[in-house]
Amino acid sequence: MVIMGDEAQRILGRDAQRMNILAARAVGEVVKTTLGPKGMDKMLVDTLGDIVVTGDGVTILKEMEIEHPAAKMVVEVAKTQEDIVGDGTTTAVILTGELLRRAEELLNQNIHPSIIVNGYRMAAAKAQEVLEKNARDIKISDKKIFVDIAVTTMKGRVTEASSDHLAKLVVDGVSKIAETENSNPKVNIDNLKVEKKAGGSLDDSELISGIIVDKERVHSGMPTRVENAKIALVNSALEIEKTETDASIRITSPEQLEAFMMKEEDMLKKMVDKIAATGATVLFVQKGIDDLAQHYLSKKGILAVRRVKESDMTKLSRATGAKIATSLDDLSKSDLGHSKIVKEEKLAGDSMIFVRECRNPKAVTILIRGGTEHIIDEAERSISDAIKVVGKSFEEHKIVSGGGAPEIEVALALKKYAPKVGGREQLAIEAFSAAMEIIPRTLAENGGLDPIDILVSLKAAHEKGQTEAGVDVLEGKIANLGKKGIIEPLLVKTQAIKSASETAMMILKIDDVIAAGELKGGGPPPGMPPGMGGMPGM
Repeated sequence: MVIMGDEAQRILGRDAQRMNILAARAVGEVVKTTLGPKGMDKMLVDTLGDIVVTGDGVTILKEMEIEHPAAKMVVEVAKTQEDIVGDGTTTAVILTGELLRRAEELLNQNIHPSIIVNGYRMAAAKAQEVLEKNARDIKISDKKIFVDIAVTTMKGRVTEASSDHLAKLVVDGVSKIAETENSNPKVNIDNLKVEKKAGGSLDDSELISGIIVDKERVHSGMPTRVENAKIALVNSALEIEKTETDASIRITSPEQLEAFMMKEEDMLKKMVDKIAATGATVLFVQKGIDDLAQHYLSKKGILAVRRVKESDMTKLSRATGAKIATSLDDLSKSDLGHSKIVKEEKLAGDSMIFVRECRNPKAVTILIRGGTEHIIDEAERSISDAIKVVGKSFEEHKIVSGGGAPEIEVALALKKYAPKVGGREQLAIEAFSAAMEIIPRTLAENGGLDPIDILVSLKAAHEKGQTEAGVDVLEGKIANLGKKGIIEPLLVKTQAIKSASETAMMILKIDDVIAAGELKGGGPPPGMPPGMGGMPGM
């Protein structure tokens, strides 16, 4: 009886587990050297020759062409970590790879995968308890702690030299957009816009208490600067609308043509008059503005911008307090927003509209400057991560020390916990404990330190109750990193362990990989090694 065709390929049992573990570990090895303040960067080159230089784990994995299905699962770990927290992507991926490496050692001792998975599940739950116990609360009013969190996120990136300045911009920006729901702070990071323009240095970056719109005035006769601006937002076009059905107009004389054109002109003039009647001095339109309407607006001294993105319209509304009018008939004086200055400025040869100094804005902009496109691209990634991390810290307000301190605390706690569980699960919990040491070990290796000496010193310090002792890579020794301001949100660590353990357990439970279908060129499906052996495709 034929169940699968000749073109199907299948890997069973230990071979399937070995190949999947090998692929997942290979992903971890790729990003391992980027961890920490002394981590290295990767240069990614695509088929067109475009390059990306970054030390951001999730960016590296997104840009790589990964084919092996197990390796893709590890990439999903990084993406989940990025979406939920914004930082800790490299930690999560490295930890996944190390958990699988330790599990493979147990598999080689004929420990059943189900036992390993059960032990890992208990260890992950215990790790969450230990992290919660060692976390400390912070107050929203303590801005310095949030600056320290942002600086820690930016360490080891291109932004490190200007991290203090940029961290303050991030914290100030998040503070402005934070809102309170049921006595709890809530941060919608979509309201903190990040705009970038080459030129100047990173220290020239600034926080705009308002919005930057990457557009220019529609007419050269309009003012380039408006003070104490009254801002109207309209999402309908300032144009003569076409009829929904096909129609034709027959004109048989010059007088009729003139009357027709006069009517169109009159309609556009009335549109502009309605806007001017509200007292608006600045107009943002989501759709088009007719050339004649542009002329009338300039005659009224109104600065107008067209084809503004819907997301920017929403941010302008939150920043200025203006209500978005769906039609000019609905626009009234009470719908206008306010800003102290609206100005068209040129940056790197491009004109942009700056809406500055809004009253109590609920949407603001960080403008990133830098010497080259590659620098500002990496700075944007770094600042975006910092915004997410600080935003989560505002909401969760629990932190732990960095430098591998939480991981060592978890490793020691699990080592004590394992004998209480007993049985073969004890071996899995001890393997999980050993895997946690990969983070401080990697930090030490990337910093040019002796990982064995560092781990021995770390364990000794934590055994003495120094729960915040971590690897001070810059000083090359063990130190209380909590006092030095090297801190991270608790959520970064809990999510990394949760994602890494769940993915490792899922991969361990796979004992059969089946790929079938028409194979072009006679080769194996993506990720299936030729002849069922060899390195997994990546």
